[in-house]
Amino acid sequence: MAVHFAKQDNKFDQQGFCQHATKDFNSLELKARSNQIVEAMCAYLPEDFLAATQFIEGSLAPPSIEEKHPTDELNTGLRGWAIMPMADYVALRGQTHLERSLSLLQQLTMRFSAEFAIRPFLDEYAENVLPVLHDWCAHNNVHVRRLVSEGTRPRLPWGMQLKKFVADPSPIIALLEKLKDDPDEYVRRSVANNLNDIAKDHPDLVATIAADWLLKADKNRQRLVKHGCRTLLKQGHPRVLKSFGFHPAVLNSIKLDLNKTQLHFGDVLTFTLSLTNGTERPQRLMIDYAIHHLKANGTRTAKVFKWKNIEVAAGKSLVLQKNHGIKPITTRVYYPGTHFVEVIINGQILHKQQFELVMKG
Repeated sequence: MAVHFAKQDNKFDQQGFCQHATKDFNSLELKARSNQIVEAMCAYLPEDFLAATQFIEGSLAPPSIEEKHPTDELNTGLRGWAIMPMADYVALRGQTHLERSLSLLQQLTMRFSAEFAIRPFLDEYAENVLPVLHDWCAHNNVHVRRLVSEGTRPRLPWGMQLKKFVADPSPIIALLEKLKDDPDEYVRRSVANNLNDIAKDHPDLVATIAADWLLKADKNRQRLVKHGCRTLLKQGHPRVLKSFGFHPAVLNSIKLDLNKTQLHFGDVLTFTLSLTNGTERPQRLMIDYAIHHLKANGTRTAKVFKWKNIEVAAGKSLVLQKNHGIKPITTRVYYPGTHFVEVIINGQILHKQQFELVMKG
């Protein structure tokens, strides 16, 4: 960064910038490192924002046209992780220069991403930013189109929440309508993630959108809608299940067997599901399972896992087996005591078994 900034002005203090940016660098996590580079940019780039943007824009490598950014040497300019603090700098210093900031974020996202940096502008100046995003829906660069869908996600993980759009997602949906048949899977996947965000606050609205989008949908759009409705499918939302051809299951002889009723932490729980189609017609079954984990306060919380989608012929039986490891993961703390395994078929809870978890030591 220092080398390319200095190419814009040979008076740029490369050494001072690097010392400021990398102070105690090894002790910092990723976001803290980025924030410290932003501080160094504020200290060593021109105080005038418009002048500073000339340094940033002039330091950029040629834009990427594919989903993945090149990983070659940075002798042609900056791309990749260096863009993260540069985009944050624009979000911090560019609030009073909206047009220039959006133009620069468009350039930055073509070298990495600006999905976090655009959010403060959307939060503060939505009426001005949204028309620009509508124009970007037709941009020839895949990263710019993806920025439209990813940057407007109401509940983007690790990003600031867009509370206006959590309350009223209609401005976002108008953008997603334009992008739902984008030629690039990279964009369509982002549209699906945005739709899934909206579903957490407006499930019935997304159910209606799903039914509409599935009419005469090709395989790409079907895949998008299914991924966008993954939370609602796990929750067994009736209208969404119906849109995907899943109706209340009519089954006989449902049985769930566990290989162990007492499990030691680190072991694998194996369970077997057997059932029979109780009708004279084939049935499409979406089979999921939930583990009800015991919490420290004695309550339980369920985590739903996808298992299998299958069609069972009339009168035929089905036997499925699943292995589920009870092992250390960073997102959950396990506690000893009674846990439950629950089978969910087409959104209905049909069987439950319990097991005791024993913690080692």
